[in-house]
Amino acid sequence: MTPLEELRHSCSHILATAVLRLHPDAKLDIGPPTDTGFYYDIDLDHPLTAEDLARLETEMKKIIDENQPFTRREVTREEAVELIKKIGQERYKLGRLADIPEDEAISFYQNGEFIDLCAGTHLRYTRQVKAFKLLSIAGAYHRGDERNPQLQRIYGTAFPTKDELAQYLERLEQAKLRDHRKLGRELKLFHIDEDIGQGLILWPPAGATLRQELQNFISEELRKQGYAQVFTPHIGKLTLYKTSGHFPYYKDSQYPAIPAPDQLAQIAAEGCTCADMAARLEAVSAPFAAQLNARAGTQLIAPDRVMDPARLLDGFLLKPMNCPHHIKIFASQPRSYRDLPVRLAEFGTVYRWEQSGELNGMTRVRGFTQDDAHLFCTETQVAEELLGCLALVKTVLTTLGMAGYRVRVGLRDPDSNKYTGQAENWDKAEAACRAAAQTLGVPFTEEPGEAAFYGPKIDFVVKDVIGREWQLGTVQVDYNLPHRFDLAYIGPDNQPHRPVMIHRAPFGSMERFCGVLIEHFAGDFPLWLAPEQIRLLPISEKLADYGRDLLEQLRAAGLRATLDEHSDKLGAKIRRAELEKIPHILVLGAKEAATGAVSIRTRANGDEGAHPFADYLARAKTEVATRALPLKK
Repeated sequence: MTPLEELRHSCSHILATAVLRLHPDAKLDIGPPTDTGFYYDIDLDHPLTAEDLARLETEMKKIIDENQPFTRREVTREEAVELIKKIGQERYKLGRLADIPEDEAISFYQNGEFIDLCAGTHLRYTRQVKAFKLLSIAGAYHRGDERNPQLQRIYGTAFPTKDELAQYLERLEQAKLRDHRKLGRELKLFHIDEDIGQGLILWPPAGATLRQELQNFISEELRKQGYAQVFTPHIGKLTLYKTSGHFPYYKDSQYPAIPAPDQLAQIAAEGCTCADMAARLEAVSAPFAAQLNARAGTQLIAPDRVMDPARLLDGFLLKPMNCPHHIKIFASQPRSYRDLPVRLAEFGTVYRWEQSGELNGMTRVRGFTQDDAHLFCTETQVAEELLGCLALVKTVLTTLGMAGYRVRVGLRDPDSNKYTGQAENWDKAEAACRAAAQTLGVPFTEEPGEAAFYGPKIDFVVKDVIGREWQLGTVQVDYNLPHRFDLAYIGPDNQPHRPVMIHRAPFGSMERFCGVLIEHFAGDFPLWLAPEQIRLLPISEKLADYGRDLLEQLRAAGLRATLDEHSDKLGAKIRRAELEKIPHILVLGAKEAATGAVSIRTRANGDEGAHPFADYLARAKTEVATRALPLKK
């Protein structure tokens, strides 16, 4: 653990100590450090409140002042079981004990009267904690599974100094004001309806405009780079995903497979159990397994998944990825080396089964649209195509004022068996990602274990205006799916060759990216992105005709404008427009009408005074055309 993780982990144990002092009947699950603090999951027969947090903080300060030492003790598995039962925490701790591999040491840590199953590490004494704060209480299913009991998760944070803690708490307050769930509701950007389902986003007109402007932006850039747009269905046969490897290996994060209707009726009549149906959906025939294993040069499908064809069930899957569909478009016609690279792009909606406790507004959803593209190229073209993909991501982030980002190169974990394909192809793909990342001119880290199952990747981790990090754009190099699908092009030697595939998504997903943008701009979008760009405010009904004339000219110029003809006073109209975060407000008085002018108020600069309408119109059109960020004068 890093020193900061060690501090926060120690705080989680101090919190657990305080919980048991004030609530001796509480049952404890786990309390790890996190990127922003720590938490502890507890099972208690009554809900905790904000007042309970205050009492727990007071008790934690007492424990810190007691300067309790943290001591470690290694035990055998049998001793661990007895100790867990002795301290009365067997309900959850025995399950956590079972998670520890047989060849790993089992240890407990004790501070004062509190003993916990824990691998560590910790501070030496509780008094080394100088600055901490309990933040909130939330529900959390045991092991993240909604079929398990719901626990109460107490969140907190800790820092080495009080100044660092104060700065973090200030950022939290800023984050609350920028919360995309709050702003999204107030600005009518998105809606989640229980009758449709959690994690499935509805886009009202304002949000749809924001999304469409982003799609128009990226589509323009794609045309410049020679991409072709495609459309694919939201569902595909299981065979497609068995070939790609997405099913059944990732079935826990996918919607269940859908048996074909005629087969469903047949197995229902047979009295087939759910377990048998699942096994028959996941299985493959011997020829299918042999062909896939031969193409990959390794055993992708084990013998225990092979079944008599007479027992196999066919079915469909809501697509978890767009790539298998794009592969089939590439394979739908003969390809020559002269045709490559082939760049296929789609705003394709995919579906993942996220646990309900992990859903979060637009940033963690069950249905999302990726600005997805797949490039099929020769091995010698990989480096240049990667640079084009990275340039696209940089253009997106720069245009949106997200210049603070770092780059993460996700590599395979040599000790894991989740990765498919041959080692030499992985070596080439990882080398290509490293070389491309080095061209970006920003620091990058290599992180083993972060690769996709089919290839390494380059992720862009963006820092927003209050210092939070978001993983957005991604580029991946893939030698393996072309093998799985037996893709080929005819080379200059008139022989078939295997293409290399590059996956890339500059936004990642439209839902997540829009959620991040809402918080990054705090809803104050630049003029080109704002759902409503301009609002005209006549100061009296006598000026409504002048307002309608200007409104017609604005809309004819392609600008999104409205006219506020309410009878409210001007101050109320201005206040309403500001609360709705309209970038430009044009006040229309008698003097402006007489001279063909408008009095301009902008979100960036406030009252800018009166200017000829023709000058304003040219300015607004330029600001939109150049996708300019608002500048304070």
